[in-house]
Amino acid sequence: MNHLVRFFLIIAVSSAIILYAISSLNTSQGYSGTNTLTVYNWGDYIDESLIKKFEKQTGIKVIYETFDSNEAMMTKIEQGGTSYDIAVPSEYMIDKMRQEDLLIPLDHSKLPNLKNIDPRFMDLPFDPDNKYSVPYFWGTVGIVYNPKMLHGKKITSWNDLWDPDLKNQILLIDGAREVMGMGLNSLGYSLNDTNKKHLLEAKNKLDLLTPNVKAIVGDEIKMLMANEEASIGLVWSGDASEIMSENEDLDYVVPKEGSNLWFDNMVIPKTAKNIEGAHKFINFMLDPKVTAKNTDYVGYSTPNKAALKYMPKEVVEDERFYPTPELTKKLEVYENLGKRNLATYNELFLQFKMHRK
Repeated sequence: MNHLVRFFLIIAVSSAIILYAISSLNTSQGYSGTNTLTVYNWGDYIDESLIKKFEKQTGIKVIYETFDSNEAMMTKIEQGGTSYDIAVPSEYMIDKMRQEDLLIPLDHSKLPNLKNIDPRFMDLPFDPDNKYSVPYFWGTVGIVYNPKMLHGKKITSWNDLWDPDLKNQILLIDGAREVMGMGLNSLGYSLNDTNKKHLLEAKNKLDLLTPNVKAIVGDEIKMLMANEEASIGLVWSGDASEIMSENEDLDYVVPKEGSNLWFDNMVIPKTAKNIEGAHKFINFMLDPKVTAKNTDYVGYSTPNKAALKYMPKEVVEDERFYPTPELTKKLEVYENLGKRNLATYNELFLQFKMHRK
């Protein structure tokens, strides 16, 4: 028994020594508890050279983690296991997070670069006065298509997708709001419609699209479209940009009826331990030259108006990714529909997927 006690005592002492050594090493490198910053972002959604630049400028060590859905991100923040200092949720999730008291109000006096954001993208319904969030990237949901495979046919409307000539030619992203939104928009309804009659009408119209749908997929839609496995895809604009860089025969359009205008935004969760460092990081990312470099890497549209002069002219004048104000007026931000309405969207989308089988 004494041998066993001695054995566990040795393990405990050894573990304490190792932990002390790691802590001492971090401290010697300038990485104490208040000198680290834990960032929680979407995968492949930042130019990592900018993280190194921020670390060099501030002496703050950045711990960078990624998530693949707003829901996964929120669940982890709710659980509180990791003290995230920065997170990058989408607009509807910010509305939900602020309602559930999961966010810390921003100190705008510590964000002088906030002036660089285009006023069009400030003070939106999901976060009045930008009390909790700062726009990071924005974009649209639309149609990427291959005119060559369509024998020169142009796509301009959601309703073009119901053409019988497009049998087995369409890929859809696996998202209830996006696909149901397409159905609603094609009927002239709002993306945030909660009228059950309208939702059922949209679902029934989507059922009629089934012969044209080749597959409902996730991230692989980028590879499939670039490799010409299908001629049409329902995608986010940033993915369209990436796909088009791989295959120059492709084009992207926001349908004339309108579509989704989405935002991903930087916030400071209630779990934050380095609030001062979080403000420094947000302000750093709002620097025009930093934003321009990050936008070039990520490929999505930036809300940073001051950054546009540091970006290629052909990019900022491309109305497919920087739509005109006229078209922008027809775009809608997803609203937080509440659990009951969201469950209805998910159920109808599931029925549509089952109908295909």
